[in-house]
Amino acid sequence: MTLTRTIDSFYTDGACSGNPGPGGWGTLVYFTDSSIYEMGGAEAQSTNNRMELQAAIQALKVFQASGQTESVKLYTDSEYVKNGITKWVKGWKQKGWKTSQGKPVLNQDLWQTLDELNSSLVQWEYVRGHNGNEGNERCDKIARAFATGKPLALRQALNLGIPPMVATNHLYSTGVLDNSTTPELAQTTVQSLVSHSDVVMTDSLTSSSTAATEDLPREVRVAQLRNLIETLRIADEVASQGYLISSSELADLMDVNASAVTSRGDNWPWRNWIVSRVRREGNQILWQLERVDQVNVDED
Repeated sequence: MTLTRTIDSFYTDGACSGNPGPGGWGTLVYFTDSSIYEMGGAEAQSTNNRMELQAAIQALKVFQASGQTESVKLYTDSEYVKNGITKWVKGWKQKGWKTSQGKPVLNQDLWQTLDELNSSLVQWEYVRGHNGNEGNERCDKIARAFATGKPLALRQALNLGIPPMVATNHLYSTGVLDNSTTPELAQTTVQSLVSHSDVVMTDSLTSSSTAATEDLPREVRVAQLRNLIETLRIADEVASQGYLISSSELADLMDVNASAVTSRGDNWPWRNWIVSRVRREGNQILWQLERVDQVNVDED
C-alpha cells in the first residue's frame, strides 16, 4: 500500500505547560507537491521530552503506514530526540535499557516505540527552534495550542495524499472505529471526513471536538456509544473480580497511550473508578480498579 503522493519530510515538536504539566505535540507531513497534512494531540500530564517523542512517533506511524520506499527527512528541534534515536538507543538496548551510569532510561516506553518504528529510510535532522523555520514554527504553534487546551483547526484534507487506509488506521487508533465496526461503516466514516477540507483529528489522548463529533454519521455515534458501554462493562468486571491489569492493558481499556497511564501517579480517578498502582512485576506495573460508589461505602 502506497500513498497517492510522496512524502518529502516531517516536522515535529512538543510543548508542555509546566514541565511536568499539560502537554501537546504537533506533527507536519510535507509532500513533494507542497501539500501538507497536520496532526496534533495532547496529554493531561506530561513533560516536554515526552511530547517531543510523541510527535516523532506520530510521524513514523504515518511513514510506516504509507509503504513508501523513498527516503524522507524528519526535522526536530529536540537534540534529545535526535541524539537518542541516532546515537544513544543502541547502547541503551545493549545495557537492558540502562544509561551509561546504570540508571533506567527515562521515557523508556516511548523510546521503545520510536525505535520499533524507526527506519533506515528516515534521515533525522536537527533544526533550531524559534528561529523562523516555517515548519518548526507551525509545529510549535500546534503543540502549544493543544497543551493549553485550545487545539487549532488542522490542515487535514485527506484527498491531498493520505489514502483511505491511512485515514482508517487513524480512526481505529483514536477509538472512532473499533474491531466491531463493519467495513461499510468504516468506509462511510472515512468518506464523511474526506468530504471536509479541514478536519480536526486528534491523538487518542485528546477528545474530539463537539463539532467534529456531530459531523459524524449517526451510525458512527451510536457505535461509539455501544463501544463505550462495553468498555465500562469490562472495567466494572475487572473491578468487581479484583483483577490486576498492566499499564498497557489499562491504556487499551481507557483508549489512551500507555504513557498517559504511567504519568498520572499512583492513585487517580477515571470515570466511575479509582485507579491505583499496586505493584511492579518485572517490567510491568500492575493496576487495580475500584468502583467509586464501593469506595464510598467502605469509607462509611
